[in-house]
Amino acid sequence: NVKKPYKKYICDDCDVVNDENPMYVFSTDNVATTVQSKDAQVEAIDLINVVPNPYYAYSDYENNQLDNRIKITNLPQSCDIKIYTLSGSLVKEFYKDDPTVTSLDWDLKNNYGIPIASGLYIIHINVKDQNGNIVGERVLKWFGVMRPIDLDTF
Repeated sequence: NVKKPYKKYICDDCDVVNDENPMYVFSTDNVATTVQSKDAQVEAIDLINVVPNPYYAYSDYENNQLDNRIKITNLPQSCDIKIYTLSGSLVKEFYKDDPTVTSLDWDLKNNYGIPIASGLYIIHINVKDQNGNIVGERVLKWFGVMRPIDLDTF
């Protein structure tokens, strides 16, 4: 927040500092990454999201006409992700344990490689700490409308 415009200020009673240009001072003393904090992990669980939601037969993550893809974002280092239908049937499950990756792509297929149907799905994420203990969970609702494959456009 700069209250004065950036220009030379001449002060007759002052020592000349910084060639009479404004000088600003700031500190990064209390800025640091929080590590191994259970409170920070619990707060970060609320940032987990699925995009795009709703999915209307297209997302910017797709590479070609046959590709269907969404992302589950802001994932922690270690978590279990299970995707269910509204009736409670398990559709897909992922196990993530990689500190360098913060998102996961889902190709909108079940565990057997079959494309899913349009509808509402429940995404359940169990977040784990470094010891494998569950820190918390996040439940997301995702709605997707699938497009029919048009093989005549190739």
